[in-house]
Amino acid sequence: MTRPPRTTRLAPSPTGALHLGNARTFLANWLLARQAGWRIVLRIEDIDGPRIKSGAADQALDDLRWLGLDWDEGPVFQTSRLRLYRQAIDRLLRDKLVYPCICSRREVELAASAPHAEDGSAVYPGTCRGRFATLEDAARLSGRPPALRFAVGPGPVAVHDEFRGTWSCDPARELGDFVIAKGDGTPAYQLAVVVDDADMGITDVLRGDDLLDSAPRQMLLYRALGLGQRIPRYYHLPLVVGPDGRRLAKRHGDTRLAHYRGRGVSAGRIVALLARWLGMEAGEEAAPADLIQRFDLSAVPRSVVVMDASAERFLLGR
Repeated sequence: MTRPPRTTRLAPSPTGALHLGNARTFLANWLLARQAGWRIVLRIEDIDGPRIKSGAADQALDDLRWLGLDWDEGPVFQTSRLRLYRQAIDRLLRDKLVYPCICSRREVELAASAPHAEDGSAVYPGTCRGRFATLEDAARLSGRPPALRFAVGPGPVAVHDEFRGTWSCDPARELGDFVIAKGDGTPAYQLAVVVDDADMGITDVLRGDDLLDSAPRQMLLYRALGLGQRIPRYYHLPLVVGPDGRRLAKRHGDTRLAHYRGRGVSAGRIVALLARWLGMEAGEEAAPADLIQRFDLSAVPRSVVVMDASAERFLLGR
């Protein structure tokens, strides 16, 4: 019996335009996949309704093609898959693995005893755990439909990362119970990603290490949904940051691919910079297809990459 091919995904979110940091991660993922002969699925993570920017999904597709990245399936939009998320939520409710929560984000942040996870988010102090017998009880008290939190059990979770190595986390203490569905029924990121990755046969997930804390959360959900045998291999790469050491953002100026395209910067020039950021030698221009056999995951820098004035000068040919 032929084993199914290993599969990865490119998963842009249309909450904003692709920037150099996103592009570096997508290029690394694409190179690793094409080098190893994996399938690539393109998924648009568009369920965060209020934050979705009009036209951002089309722009992301255009930017990826412009860079020279392709895919074998998709684009698949998360908003077309709400039924699958609902089924997963219903299963977790039936198995009593989630509970209603009426705490606002502000209330969690203000909880005096709440420590913070490595990603800066407050560890939920368990205020609503065991507080309500039913969803209706929670809704009556708050006057609005409650969110749903996954009840994290005690004990460590070992995460094997293909890039960083194996590390251990105690989710109950370090991360706390986390939201899997908002009050309006919209699935939260952690749940949607697990449902999608399992359903699409994703075997390898490469992403930025700002999502490192998501790995143990998602592993818990895989097991809770009876999908423990489908947990993918994880690869978490260091981020591109600004000169201040913080994740690349608007405060560091305009680093959108569309911005550089508008200034006449070629795709080859951008790919050459991204290749250097991935530990490869590159000239003034480069094409992804020409980098496939040269990519070496072990050569990718183990610390953050800084987007500084010299990188800007390189892009602009100065």
